[in-house]
Amino acid sequence: MKHTSTLWVAALVTALSGASTVACGGGKEAVSPTNPAVDTGPKTAGGEAVNKAAEDKFNDALEAMLAHDKAADWSDASCKEVADRFDVAANEQKGGKFPEAVFNAGLAWQRCNNDQQAKDHFQKALAQDPKFHHARTQLALYQYKADGNEDAAIAALQQAVLDAQFQNVPALVNLAMAQMARDSASAGDQCKDDMECAKKNLQRALAIDDSYMPAFNQLALYYFQQAKKRVGTGKVAGAKRGRSIATNAAMGKRADVQQLELAALVCSQALRKNPRYAPIHNTAGLIQNELGNVNSAVGSFATAAKLDPKFFEAQMNFAAVNLSFRGFEQAQGAYQKALEMHPNDYDAHLGLALALRGQITDVNYDKQVPSVQAELDTCKKLDPNRPDAYYNEGILTQEYKAKGGGDQSKTIAALNGAKSIYGTFVDKAQGKTEYDGAVKRSKERMQDIDDTIAFLQLAAAAPTPAAAPAAPAPGAGGATPPASPPTATP
Repeated sequence: MKHTSTLWVAALVTALSGASTVACGGGKEAVSPTNPAVDTGPKTAGGEAVNKAAEDKFNDALEAMLAHDKAADWSDASCKEVADRFDVAANEQKGGKFPEAVFNAGLAWQRCNNDQQAKDHFQKALAQDPKFHHARTQLALYQYKADGNEDAAIAALQQAVLDAQFQNVPALVNLAMAQMARDSASAGDQCKDDMECAKKNLQRALAIDDSYMPAFNQLALYYFQQAKKRVGTGKVAGAKRGRSIATNAAMGKRADVQQLELAALVCSQALRKNPRYAPIHNTAGLIQNELGNVNSAVGSFATAAKLDPKFFEAQMNFAAVNLSFRGFEQAQGAYQKALEMHPNDYDAHLGLALALRGQITDVNYDKQVPSVQAELDTCKKLDPNRPDAYYNEGILTQEYKAKGGGDQSKTIAALNGAKSIYGTFVDKAQGKTEYDGAVKRSKERMQDIDDTIAFLQLAAAAPTPAAAPAAPAPGAGGATPPASPPTATP
């Protein structure tokens, strides 16, 4: 049984940007809090002097925030406490505006993934100062996460970069991320298209801060994407959602080795600066997998997941690579961990179905087959129009449910069911070139099913051979008794 024939549905994924995005954990770097200017006494970004009471409370809140960041012990209670302390500091700025305090309160809420409170505070900070680029950057990322509109994200992030006079490093990195996702021929400031603009913005970011790990990570992803494009695999599938999916169209083509080696070099440089930054290990795994170094890829994904147990992409990649060489138990465990973080992720449920199917035996058949079917049913509920689950349900039905237990009628009914499911898959895959290989295999399987059913029906219709006449008794009618068989030598 070639279970690997369906691995085109497995995905390798990378964090959306690897930069200061909208959530903590999961391989994302926490956004650093802002601090008022102190050259001629504390002032807000808008130039307003910060009074002593507001300054003291701000500094106390900032100290508490940095302590929780260092200890990595954020909880719902501590997030609220720190946010409230920044709010108090903002309120102490009598009759004035204190966008830094308001923004940092939003960051405190963001540390515990309370996105609504975070967005409310970012919007309030931007209202206090329309050029407060830190808040604009975060709001742009939230909006991009919600609607995937690359044009709008790029416009907002470009404005943040301009407002910051090209000094906001996270804004530069996230702008590059959005430009890479759009990957269009749109020209920019001294660059001919999105990819060239992205590279320029990453270089700007690293020129300002050559220790900023998200910039290194995005630069490695830049070369990785270029490597895929150079051999005609085109724009990385699902890139705007942070997913690089291994489809049939790309499976037969290896990415440009020179570009991959550049990506690997960037990862190596970054790891020397900070070997504990989980996203760079995840990116290194993507690159090693594309180079065919599967063992190295597995190790990189495992390291990323160990460094950050809430790193969803690392768990998914570790699972997908294990699945590719029949490490079904390891893949199952990783997909289950991923589903603890994102219970409604289609790819995680689909991968878990494949991992469970790979472990079906005669001993666990009655339990395992329904478990696989349950995961596929969940996929169909999550996205009824996506073809993947139907293809794999067809295989499950054809190769496992059609056993029939010796009952030919049940076998034929199951085979007809599998054929119908393959037909549904073919219908849903129409016009989607990434499924062309699977469509071809589905049609071949449908023909195999027709041939098998015809054979079974022919065999059932064949007349039963007549019974041979009884042999005469030894010596009867002059017959010669049959010779005794030779005796084996002891």
